[in-house]
Amino acid sequence: MSEKPTKEDRDWSEDLMVTGNELVDRIKKLVAEGNVRRLIIRKPDGESLLEIPLTAGVAVGGAVTIMAPVLAAIGALAALLTEFKVEVVRSESSAGEKEKLDKS
Repeated sequence: MSEKPTKEDRDWSEDLMVTGNELVDRIKKLVAEGNVRRLIIRKPDGESLLEIPLTAGVAVGGAVTIMAPVLAAIGALAALLTEFKVEVVRSESSAGEKEKLDKS
């Protein structure tokens, strides 16, 4: 019997360096992508400033409206620092897995 992969097995993360003036726009784009599960905003030295968990419901339609208070807080953070490290935790979609299998 083969075990079904757990949700954690399909998650992966990436780090992005973002300047303060583009932080809010970058976060809006990441949320709109739909496969982002969590955003962690850090100082360049790695200290965590804000962690934003996202669900599939947030990522599907109306995400910017639902996230307006969070985006306001992010805008305030952006005014304080010039550079941020954004850790993006993504969930691999089942469609992406199917494409990988088809290419093999």
